[in-house]
Amino acid sequence: MDNKLITLDKEKETLLIPLYGKAIESRKKKPILLDYKATEVVSKIDFDFNSLKIPRKTNTMMCLRAKLIDNFVKDFLCTHHDSLALHLGCGLDSRYNRINNPDVEWYDLDYKEVIDIRKNFFPETNKYHLISSSVTELKWLEQIPVSSKKNIVIAEGLFMYLREEEIRTLLVAIKNRIGQYTLIFDAYNVFTSKRVKNHPSIKRTGAEIHWGLDDPKELCSWNSGIKLEKEIYFTSNEEIEKLGFGTSLAYKIAHLFPMARNAQKILVYQIG
Repeated sequence: MDNKLITLDKEKETLLIPLYGKAIESRKKKPILLDYKATEVVSKIDFDFNSLKIPRKTNTMMCLRAKLIDNFVKDFLCTHHDSLALHLGCGLDSRYNRINNPDVEWYDLDYKEVIDIRKNFFPETNKYHLISSSVTELKWLEQIPVSSKKNIVIAEGLFMYLREEEIRTLLVAIKNRIGQYTLIFDAYNVFTSKRVKNHPSIKRTGAEIHWGLDDPKELCSWNSGIKLEKEIYFTSNEEIEKLGFGTSLAYKIAHLFPMARNAQKILVYQIG
């Protein structure tokens, strides 16, 4: 494929931030996350990625987030064979490639203009599927088969851009379609969700943050079928040891302070 000019509205340019971040990380001698596909895709897109103004700390956090979610999904799929995975707001992420599990039935979903770009790099197969839709326009669920498979739903870097009522409606609609499922996503607390609008990359794209979550158990009050399974902290996990002594120490010190520890974390729920 020849290099092509990527044209997206400002808000959707946020999908290029983690893509470029993973490509940068993959060039390091000791990367947190190794993503050859991200490097390939970036090399074939004619776009001024420097204009995204990604701070180094932000890039580290994004790659750490992706790695921690990857770790959970890999473990889930190893335990639950012949599973179905929904990756909501997939952007140009290559999680399906990184997970590399031939048994999983995988669905990547994003806006039509994003999926149109994605098709240039990620061809569909009998196990890998692309869906063009806004995540909140729930007609897309009709493309997901009803089966007895174990289901996992991944929403990385997505829910903060939605409103609470949209998230509530989405979780119920997915349950009504596929039954019980495991949900993994990352969330800001309320303070961070209000403060992050001043982040240079967010300001560059004009994206709006709508939702923050202080108490993970709050979701359990939405519906009796929602149960909190796990909280994964950026500031305390096995992956931070790969960041080098100074950075890993800074993360460990941050973990001692609730405001820093809870600014952003990964949450896992059982739904249904």
